[in-house]
Amino acid sequence: MPVCETHDYVQAMKHSNKTFGVVLAIGMGVLSTGTLPANASAAVDGKIVFDKNCSVCHSIAPPPKSAPPILPISARYHQRFSSRAKGIKYMADFIKSPSKEKVLADQQAITRFGLMPPVPLNAEELNAVAAWVWDQNTGGNWGPGRGARQGNGYQR
Repeated sequence: MPVCETHDYVQAMKHSNKTFGVVLAIGMGVLSTGTLPANASAAVDGKIVFDKNCSVCHSIAPPPKSAPPILPISARYHQRFSSRAKGIKYMADFIKSPSKEKVLADQQAITRFGLMPPVPLNAEELNAVAAWVWDQNTGGNWGPGRGARQGNGYQR
């Protein structure tokens, strides 16, 4: 290889290595900061959605706060739906747009707590929190009125 061609080859390799180094540095920066491109999606944690949006009104177990506890709600969905996917879909739809026609709770709960307001969550958050609630079922018998005035000195 003549000297001129060797010089051009060396320069091209130096440029290539610099480009690779810049691309590598940017890639490592994205990974280390956890910043993903706008079109990438990360799994939504239903427990985090619950803690942020639902736990103000719902306790997990009795006694209730200002809405029915999650364990009896989960049990109701398990009683009504044999399929996890159908139960989650129904629950997500209810959370997005509650109505008396969609309520699975007994009438006593509606009289006591009223109908919950719609919760402004996106589809991923709705599905994640509904899945989390579904998964809380302990298999306990949470029939109508169970848990009322139970534990921690709850007074009506």
